[in-house]
Amino acid sequence: MSMNPCDIISKKRDGGELSELEIRDFVKGVVDGSFADYQTAALLMAIYLNGMEDRETLALTLAMAKSGDTLDLSDIPGVKADKHSTGGVGDTTSLILVPLVAACGVKMAKMSGRGLGFTGGTLDKLEAIPGMRIDASIENFKKQVQKIGCAIIGQTAELAPADKTLYALRDVTATVNCLPLVVSSILSKKMAAGCDVVVLDVKNGSGALMDTPEKSRKLAEMMVRIGNMSGKRFSALITSMDQPLGNYIGNALEVEEAIDVLAGRTEGDLKTVALTLGAHILRNAEVAPDVQTGITMLEEKIANGEGLKLFGEMIEAQGGNRRVVEDTGLLPKAPFSVELRADREGYVARMQTDDIGNAAKLLGAGRERKTDVLDLSVGIVMNVRLGDAVRRGDLLATLHVGEKSDKIGAFNLLKRSIIIGDEKPEIKPLIQAVIE
Repeated sequence: MSMNPCDIISKKRDGGELSELEIRDFVKGVVDGSFADYQTAALLMAIYLNGMEDRETLALTLAMAKSGDTLDLSDIPGVKADKHSTGGVGDTTSLILVPLVAACGVKMAKMSGRGLGFTGGTLDKLEAIPGMRIDASIENFKKQVQKIGCAIIGQTAELAPADKTLYALRDVTATVNCLPLVVSSILSKKMAAGCDVVVLDVKNGSGALMDTPEKSRKLAEMMVRIGNMSGKRFSALITSMDQPLGNYIGNALEVEEAIDVLAGRTEGDLKTVALTLGAHILRNAEVAPDVQTGITMLEEKIANGEGLKLFGEMIEAQGGNRRVVEDTGLLPKAPFSVELRADREGYVARMQTDDIGNAAKLLGAGRERKTDVLDLSVGIVMNVRLGDAVRRGDLLATLHVGEKSDKIGAFNLLKRSIIIGDEKPEIKPLIQAVIE
């Protein structure tokens, strides 16, 4: 028998702890419509104001995970793993770590989303590869993971449909930034997707979901705590978003940089974060005894070419042209480029990362609405990192511009986003914390 929505709302309004049954009834009501939008909104605000105990958050997460289809990957032998990032600029870690981790023997069964905001999501990046398909059936997705060890596809099943309704209401009721609601939103989809091991990359800085170190840590700790309470193995890294993670921002450009990392041509922060996340997966999957050994194993898969080869196999399995891993010239190229040069001498003192992402969006690399069509060829290549010394006239960045790009708007925004100062800045650690 379903409970009265008003009883559940008033209990949370008065600071009470909701039972598992009350939470399950609430989520069921959200999906079948027996909770009216205004009642759901009232309960969301009560949760926002009074919070939730871990037990409540776990119950909400599991009820949301079971609100639609759930993937059963148990017929695929071995440990199945996934990775989630809270989003950032130039963050192409999935395309690097998925084939590398799979080459080490852990199955990477990844369902990704499209980007909304700064730049494209993982799916948009993959679609820059000629012929690449991201819409496999669940049956073919599982077959591919079993055969070659990895797949990245779009969410074809109706996973955690309650989250879609709740997120839309959170968006219009000023209840987005509420830890139990953020955690249940992220984790419900991961739990419905059926993996045993999940590693989380929680960003902190100017281009991040959480804008202070304290908020980022609280989010990471809560996600790991609730994730582990569910019986799966979770870890999280808190990583810096005070500058773009990679030097390439934009869909085809980020695929190119991922290939350069897998081919052993590129070092830097993007590679460091990708390998550290991958090493946590290997450790949690008990394939590596510790994280440092995991990093060494992944480095070996770059050095012997196995990671790049497996990326090519994944591309081919999903209908794409695998030759792109040997020839990045096959990726879409923007017809024009514009250079941004330093107008004074000094040091790169600060970057407004979110505005660098917004500049790429003005070029056409990101979308405002889900229906927007991206230009997969456009974006920005950064030529400097925080702390670099520059002279007047030095190249700071190159904008790759398309026919429909707002190149003046993008140029001006990018120019304001890179601040040259007299003093060399103190650079925060790239990996700020590890939450086990």
